[in-house]
Amino acid sequence: MVDTSLFILNVNHDICYFLVYVDDILLTGSNSTLIQRLVILLGSEFKLQDLVNAHYFLGIEVTPTSMGLMLSQHKYALDILSHAGMSSCKPVDTLASASKSGLPTNEPFSDPTCFRQIINALQYLTFTRPNICYVVNKVCQFMHASTKSHWTAVKCILQYLKGTSSFGLHLTRGSLLSLHGFTDADWVGSIDDRKSTSGYIVFLGTTPISWKFGKLRIVAHSSTEVEYKALIDCTAEVFWLRYLLTYLCFSPNPITTIWCDNLGATYLYANPIFHARTKHVEVDYHFVRDRVAKKEIQIHFISSKDQVADVLTKSFPHSAFAPLQFKLHVVHPLLA
Repeated sequence: MVDTSLFILNVNHDICYFLVYVDDILLTGSNSTLIQRLVILLGSEFKLQDLVNAHYFLGIEVTPTSMGLMLSQHKYALDILSHAGMSSCKPVDTLASASKSGLPTNEPFSDPTCFRQIINALQYLTFTRPNICYVVNKVCQFMHASTKSHWTAVKCILQYLKGTSSFGLHLTRGSLLSLHGFTDADWVGSIDDRKSTSGYIVFLGTTPISWKFGKLRIVAHSSTEVEYKALIDCTAEVFWLRYLLTYLCFSPNPITTIWCDNLGATYLYANPIFHARTKHVEVDYHFVRDRVAKKEIQIHFISSKDQVADVLTKSFPHSAFAPLQFKLHVVHPLLA
């Protein structure tokens, strides 16, 4: 089974999907009559409440729009601000200052438990806000030994949320539902330990459906290595998503395009000579090359100015951050 919480019922070409998490169930399908029959059958076996249309699921608010659905965590964001005692804070329009969490270590923060609670809550908020993944991951790295400088960075994130609490992820319908991904990395970008970070975003049509960002466990030898690691991770995610879409009775495009802004990484998969500087990633190297050889994926170079995944690995001023946020479909409800 591709996902242990997902169940599918196929009856005479009518399909129903069950997404189950403990006692919360999301039910949808192609036939409203079949869906209602299933609700009645479930109600005869279990005590349940039918909320009809989806409005709220696992803390995520679902709002229909003219182009699709808006997923947001408005109330959840307000709860975080309230818990941190910053409901009345002054909003800011950028996250640039929050990314400077690698400040010289100073006096320990007086309430490390509160620090960890706020960070954990912010991590869940990234489910609908991929635009804050980078800064949230940065402060997460100091949960074990937080200082006043790190708490200042967290407050910058909260100030940004104060002005954008109603923002959410806009899922839009379209005729071109092809999978494609963007990968990016920041070589030795951490001033604390000189380790690199990498990330990817996978789109279905124009909507991002999967993203990941994180610091590598070891120091990378070259920018090519860390960029290629992002390609590897994205390739693995793409094939899981292709399997999931097939399981959902949807046929994805036969070749998935992955965009990378590092020429060395894009050349590596096609070069029959394995370079010495990347011999330690040989297994993963052959994994990607094999997929390319089978014409299941294709790797293309993209200019850094068009690299959407940059938002996962770098900090930007508002003038550059806002367009990237819009490309990620993280918008105000009035713009959906």
